[in-house]
Amino acid sequence: MMMAFCSSSSSLSSPQSITFFSKRFNYDYKSHQSFSVNCRFRASSSADVPDFLSADWLESRRKKPFGPRLNFSAEEAVQCQLDALKHNDQPRQDYGVEVMYRFAGFDPFERSTYFGPFFDLGQFERFRRIFHHSTYRVLLGHKEREILSSLWVEENLFKQRVWIRGARPEEEEIFQFTMVQRVGGSWDGYWLTESLLHDGDGFAGGVAY
Repeated sequence: MMMAFCSSSSSLSSPQSITFFSKRFNYDYKSHQSFSVNCRFRASSSADVPDFLSADWLESRRKKPFGPRLNFSAEEAVQCQLDALKHNDQPRQDYGVEVMYRFAGFDPFERSTYFGPFFDLGQFERFRRIFHHSTYRVLLGHKEREILSSLWVEENLFKQRVWIRGARPEEEEIFQFTMVQRVGGSWDGYWLTESLLHDGDGFAGGVAY
């Protein structure tokens, strides 16, 4: 069974707030080669719903936003986040940013260096505004990207630098993903994004968030 990018609850939370969004799904996905370019999972309309679940169970699952999966490698987690940003406004405005928020590994109750400087990102709206900053907006609806380098710092720590060509003329930037695989707890084995940094001083002019 596969899942689709569909609408979700208007209230979002980072991975630590697991009591609101449970992301542990026991679906069997195909191997790495089966991932589509944009990682949008589609559920079969003819899929059978087990008798012990409610009749609207399948539809409710399809409305859950895309997020981390236990079977993702670090590279796949980065790819799926970038694909979400490339199709940012599908199926609704800033859905790709919502996906990024679900992959984010920061504590919503503490200031985070996810973007470099310390920001209070506990509220999704503040997180979303950063992506509409003049530097990070190149990621939204980008036209082209290229992996510049990948580095395994440790077994559970992965970095990848990516060149991005935006939708606007002469718009291009370089970003670095830092992915961390959690050990222990409810997120044991999941790859989450520790930081997404602009390769330069992305906030030189300040940012209102």
